[in-house]
Amino acid sequence: MSTTVQMSVNPSDLPQGHDAAEKIPGPGIMVIFGASGDLTKRKLLPALFHLEQSNLLPKDFAIVGVARRPLGNEFAEDMKDGILKFGSVDATDPKLEAFVNKISYHALQFDDASGYPGLKDALDKLAAEKKIGPDRLYYLATAPEYFAPIIENLGTSGMAHPEQGKIGVVIEKPFGHDLDSARELNRQVNAVFPESQVFRIDHYLGKETVQNVLAFRFANGIFEPVWNRNFIDNIQITAAEDIGIEGRGPFYEKAGALRDIIQNHMMEVLGFVTMEPPSSFEAEAVRREKVKVWQAIPNIPIQNAVRGQYGPGVVGGQKVIGYREEERVNPESGTETFAAVKLEIENWRWAGVPFYLRAGKRMKKRATEITIQFKQPPLLIFNRMQSSSAPCPEIQPNIISIRIQPDDGIALRFGTKVPNTPGMTVCPVNMDFSYAQAFGKQSANGYERLLLDAMLGDQTLFSHRDGVEINWAHYTPILQAWAAKKPEVFPNYFAGSWGPDCADRLLEKDNRKWKNSLGKPE
Repeated sequence: MSTTVQMSVNPSDLPQGHDAAEKIPGPGIMVIFGASGDLTKRKLLPALFHLEQSNLLPKDFAIVGVARRPLGNEFAEDMKDGILKFGSVDATDPKLEAFVNKISYHALQFDDASGYPGLKDALDKLAAEKKIGPDRLYYLATAPEYFAPIIENLGTSGMAHPEQGKIGVVIEKPFGHDLDSARELNRQVNAVFPESQVFRIDHYLGKETVQNVLAFRFANGIFEPVWNRNFIDNIQITAAEDIGIEGRGPFYEKAGALRDIIQNHMMEVLGFVTMEPPSSFEAEAVRREKVKVWQAIPNIPIQNAVRGQYGPGVVGGQKVIGYREEERVNPESGTETFAAVKLEIENWRWAGVPFYLRAGKRMKKRATEITIQFKQPPLLIFNRMQSSSAPCPEIQPNIISIRIQPDDGIALRFGTKVPNTPGMTVCPVNMDFSYAQAFGKQSANGYERLLLDAMLGDQTLFSHRDGVEINWAHYTPILQAWAAKKPEVFPNYFAGSWGPDCADRLLEKDNRKWKNSLGKPE
């Protein structure tokens, strides 16, 4: 038995329009390397147009796509189609055509140093024609092997430090594939760009629900006092996808779930959930507290990490193939499409509290969520009155569930007496807050905030080199151990399930179970 109580927000309590003092970047050019890929069309350009709609882009602004293919004028039209299709934009929007006119294209081989002077000349000419200043933001949306060559060539061609201009470089993940490669890439990046100009992007941190973790904890007096080892039994973070690898076989064969999700996305979320209150929400203060948490994580024993790979199954009522049958995947692949780890944080707040992280593809449903399970109070007087025939034979622990996607919101589970029953029968009910119901459905994809912050030079929601290297240090030994020993039984979970049995056993040995978004055992 479970009841849900819906919660809403009074519209009069909401801010009306943008703050007049809201910051707007100065005039400049955004240069997107790898612009012919899906990320630019599906995410970046729609996000930039959403900023334009909200009057958060400068009047004098230009976007230059850079890729290897000779696309010419068709690039801008293709980006317009992406804005309409993926940005939920009306074709009659009065700002659309003027925005599309700000988009241009330049063909370039990323590792060909001789082509960069031509790109520099094209940017200087564009800036002069449109009276745009020297500010530049370079976005690297390419394959990882091109990060270092692009950055080196930007430096040698004089584009990394234009005179009197604000310069930044945004680098997509994966940032390295282990600790050594991350350190080397950091060295190469910082040889050209100082750390203050580097924005290692993690799109999870652009999601409102992730940012709201800090507001939920620190702006509400009822939660922070119990946010510690004295009251919390365990914390689970789940990133489940119902889709497969979507044709990205070569990429995923090199990545796997541990590299692709847990080492970066989930550790960033863990940092927000567990950090101490920062002195401010300035970049350095927030980063400092996250790094302290990551530094307090002891080595993760290999027995506390499990992996899986999906086989054929049924997802959403449709039969789907297994990972080894996917396009451009090794038919004997040992790449994990599911990974789960148990870790601890040895500091005053969290000592003794286990943290369980899991990420997987082709799971039962799409769900990214944080589950905080509280310790049970003494229940002797209630247990005497609960019976096997009662609606709820056992009293369930309190749960806070923070849903990051797809149904963004927060649920609180607590126990209450069931009316019209003899004795003191207690059953769980859920108070449920939905972002969509409270604030309306949003068309933003999360990149809006990150792109705006990068243009403004605000690094709060971006990864620092120290944090990247600390987290790689946690997971590189696990990756090395897995590489040294092929999995004996792959595939080991059906598509459309919640993952392999070994993930359940990871918690069962602690007498715990994975929870879903309302805190019920799966």
